[in-house]
Amino acid sequence: MIDLAQLDELARRLSSLVPPGLREGREELQQNFKSVLQAGLGKLDLVTREEFDVQRAVLARTREKLEALERQLAELADATTGNDAPRH
Repeated sequence: MIDLAQLDELARRLSSLVPPGLREGREELQQNFKSVLQAGLGKLDLVTREEFDVQRAVLARTREKLEALERQLAELADATTGNDAPRH
């Protein structure tokens, strides 16, 4: 999920850019900025760093298994053809 503290900080920065004459409703603007940011970011297909790291680890394990299976297949192919030389 999106870090709400960072979203609050961004909303504060945006509201600080509002001209002085319009700052009467600064807190309301800040809340509106935050709502718009949350809605916009919510529409994006994002994952958390933790979810990304988990999927990266799964992919690494899958690659290792695939490489091991490829080696086993090459060894079996060599054994069935009577070729003892290792294949690369």
